[in-house]
Amino acid sequence: MAQAPTASAPPAWRQFVFFDVVPVKDIHDLGSAPEVFRKTPEISTIVASSVGLVVADIHGSVYLVNRDFEIAKSWIAHTGGRVTHMAERRGILITLGEEDAARHPFLKVWDLQIFDKKTGTPLLLRSVKVQSGNRPHPVSTIALSATLSYLAIGLGDGTVILYRHLDQSIYSTSGSLSTLPKPRVIHESPTEPITGLGFREPTEDTPNVYLFIVTTNRTLCYQASGKGSGGTPTVVDEIGAGLGCATMDWKAREIVVARDEAIYLCGTESRGACYAYEGLKSRIHTHRNYIVIVSPPFTPSASAASATVRNFVAKSVAPSGSEIAKVTVFDPENKFVAHSGTFTEGIREVFSSWGKLYVLSNDGKLMCLEEKPTSEKLDMLYRKGLYLLALNIAETQKLDEAHIADIHKQYGDHLYAKGDYDGAMQQYIQTIRYVQPSYVIRKFLDAQRIHNLVTYLQELHSLGLANSDHTTLLLNTYTKLKDVSRLDSFIKRESLRVTGEEGKDELPFDLDTAIRVCRQAGYFEHASYLAKKYERHEDYLRIQIEDAGNYKDALMYLRRLGAEAAESNLARYGRALLDNLPEETTDLLIDLCTSLAPLSIEPEEVDAAAPGKQSSGGPSYLSYLALNRAPAASTSSPVDNVPTPTAALPTPARPSEAKRRDSMPDGSRTSNSPPGTPTTATPAKARANSIKRPSPRLYFAHFVDHTEHFVRFLETVARKRWGQALENASEPLPVEGDPNADEQAEKRDQVAVWNTLFELYLSHPPSSSASPNSKALALLQNTTLPYDPTHALILCSTRGFTAGLVLLWERMGMHEDVVRFFMDRHHDGDADASSEVVRRVRQYGAGRPQLYPLVLRFLTSTPALLAKHRDDVADVLRVIDEEKIMPPVSVVQVLSRNGVASVGLVKEWLMARIQSARQEVDTDQQLIASYRTETQAKLRQVQELSDPDHPRVFHVTQCSACQGGLDLPAVHFMCNHSYHQRCLAENETECPNCAREHGMIREIRRNNERLADQHDLFLSEVREGGFSALASGFSRGTLNLSRVDDVVA
Repeated sequence: MAQAPTASAPPAWRQFVFFDVVPVKDIHDLGSAPEVFRKTPEISTIVASSVGLVVADIHGSVYLVNRDFEIAKSWIAHTGGRVTHMAERRGILITLGEEDAARHPFLKVWDLQIFDKKTGTPLLLRSVKVQSGNRPHPVSTIALSATLSYLAIGLGDGTVILYRHLDQSIYSTSGSLSTLPKPRVIHESPTEPITGLGFREPTEDTPNVYLFIVTTNRTLCYQASGKGSGGTPTVVDEIGAGLGCATMDWKAREIVVARDEAIYLCGTESRGACYAYEGLKSRIHTHRNYIVIVSPPFTPSASAASATVRNFVAKSVAPSGSEIAKVTVFDPENKFVAHSGTFTEGIREVFSSWGKLYVLSNDGKLMCLEEKPTSEKLDMLYRKGLYLLALNIAETQKLDEAHIADIHKQYGDHLYAKGDYDGAMQQYIQTIRYVQPSYVIRKFLDAQRIHNLVTYLQELHSLGLANSDHTTLLLNTYTKLKDVSRLDSFIKRESLRVTGEEGKDELPFDLDTAIRVCRQAGYFEHASYLAKKYERHEDYLRIQIEDAGNYKDALMYLRRLGAEAAESNLARYGRALLDNLPEETTDLLIDLCTSLAPLSIEPEEVDAAAPGKQSSGGPSYLSYLALNRAPAASTSSPVDNVPTPTAALPTPARPSEAKRRDSMPDGSRTSNSPPGTPTTATPAKARANSIKRPSPRLYFAHFVDHTEHFVRFLETVARKRWGQALENASEPLPVEGDPNADEQAEKRDQVAVWNTLFELYLSHPPSSSASPNSKALALLQNTTLPYDPTHALILCSTRGFTAGLVLLWERMGMHEDVVRFFMDRHHDGDADASSEVVRRVRQYGAGRPQLYPLVLRFLTSTPALLAKHRDDVADVLRVIDEEKIMPPVSVVQVLSRNGVASVGLVKEWLMARIQSARQEVDTDQQLIASYRTETQAKLRQVQELSDPDHPRVFHVTQCSACQGGLDLPAVHFMCNHSYHQRCLAENETECPNCAREHGMIREIRRNNERLADQHDLFLSEVREGGFSALASGFSRGTLNLSRVDDVVA
């Protein structure tokens, strides 16, 4: 058992006036006390309840009093006796009293929720005698648990009896009034009367119910429930108390024992706190967190130790020798006296009800001790500079955090005014979340107080309440102080709070601001660390390239990022990387544009692309590259001494490390399985998890000053992505296909790549090649490459690439342009151009006869040409004559346009043409004579047929239909055809043999007549055919006058 510590000398308790003494008057008579207290000497006990104040007197009556201290209900609880003790829980009132009819005390249980309407008496639930042994003993104290489960009664002979399961018994309707659980004697001490009882209610930490027993000499504890209950009470302390000087504390955790030298708190196992407070004590009471001590009546003296007593003597007009009683309200946790007052007539009762403390004097006066508002109490403490006490009071009274923060703010202002900046900052830190940070920051912007400002800003960030301005200020403070260690700890700290719906960790500072400030201050390592760790890829690359100049690290980082992130960042920093690491950057761009697998650290020559198809058009980008040559990212001041952070690469593992490769997610591994998706060359299978490849056109502008690398980039991309190469003119090379690729976009990219390559071949021919433009010519000769012919033609013309021009013109069917090109070359002084003209006309003449007149005009344009190509001119004239390309008149006109060609040149040709023309004229004259003879014969025949006086003799002896001998009856037609009558159809009036021919002629004439009215058609024929169209019109009768029968009609 723990020994009781010796009470030390009483400390100098601070005294405050935190309570105002207000007399309580009768609501109907403001000049006197409430009616129920007018006979104070007859009041035996008072107890506060859930339904009001319960007052009992020595006559056995009980009064239920409301807030206005009016008697709401009253009844006689113990007939012919008095009420000695009362206890109430949950509307159930338990009274203990004496009655004349019995020697032992009576215990009665009342239901204050149910009253008899006639008598006003509450429902009596139980009424039994309290008996322990044969001899009666008075009840000294009682205790009732909060759940009504346990009732403990202490007797004057030192006996304690305990009723268990009281609630089950009183709520049961099956028993009689005298039915209660059999009480159990749990303690007996014949020489030590029981002076105090109290139940310790169960908590989460201690789920059992304990009963404290206080005698005049000891304090004991009894376990009433749980495992191990029912044993002998254990002695907690060898210190007891007088009657009325023991009560439970306001939390119902410990029992308060008041003795003359001190006040002790006892727990279930040992004594707890001890408060030295000397003086006689007649009664003790708890009100909220306060302990109320009532002293017995004493004679005041001017030399008393208590200032309250001395003040009473100084102000009192009472006769000397009169006694007074003292009431002291003190806070044991915070160790101060909240109120101290004297009462001249002595104190009858002290009780708490409706949240207030009441003191009833022996003369019937009721005083209410009203506690001042918390704000008023705090103001009193502020004026005295007792900020720590104010904080303790606020915590004791459970003020909200906003009020507590305000106290810290007041305390901080107080310390700041005194020059205690460190202490003030400690208080201001406690105000975070409730006081604007700017209020504190403005106070510590002075350079001498910058360390305190750092402390405050760090706390802001640790709580996750800092904004970007706070982060900027803190980092600037670190940099000005050159405090690299604290900067390291701040930058590299882990997240300290969890927020958001998904519970993700968040940084305690603004990341963008931290990176920006570190860059501005030159702390590139810290800035790159943040950008790397929190995957700010653009910021990291900007730091490494623009600030630190770590191009190799930046390039490695880009390769680690993967295709999607590297695509956008290379579009920004590709030129700067090419300027410093051209080979490595070109390899990365090639991998990015060709690989369907995630990028590896070490570039691998893996063909992974889809073959493309020819496209008819696409832009050229070389001209675009020559424009807007913006300077690359600044590299004038690289920081050579900045070490690369240890974690200088993103999260993905190195493919060269087998162990790490195995631990990578399936989607990030590079599959080595054979291709299987069908392509132009071989069937191949596409990757299940392929990566979308960017368009090569995105990076054309970066190669503006790197022509050789540009050529390598374009050639490699074309070969790996589409299987296209200069040396392969048959089919595309086998490549791995991308099933998700956009075919139209791929075609445009192919055209753009080959257009740009062709321009590069022309503008920067390879020095190692024997022929400067051999690659350009090979590109044009490869019919499988999807370049734009029109664009290539423009480039060949601009660069003077003759072989390419001729090849493209021939492929496009522009043979006349080829011939005219060499004609222009001859005019420009090329001596061999004329021979080339002759060779080309012989080559193209079979399909392009219109070239011969052009060449004839060219060869006879100058005497030198004519002298050089006299035989060629003869060949041209021969072809013109054989193919009838030009009439002789046109040939003569061409040759006679200048004085170059002589008659001797075309003498033989002209003679042959004249002789041929004469033969044609003779033939035409013979045809005309035959046509005239035939026409005259037809006219005579018509005339004979139309003459009615001229008889017609038929000598036909054979039927024209059946070819049999002609016999009667017979039918003769004027066309000299005769038929048997039986061989003709009935009513036949036209010769069957001539009817078809005549019908065709009539149909032709009708069509010609119909066409004669379509003048627009005739005019269009004339425009196209000229004289031949007119002659054809005459032959069809289009230009004839209307027939006479039509006019008459």
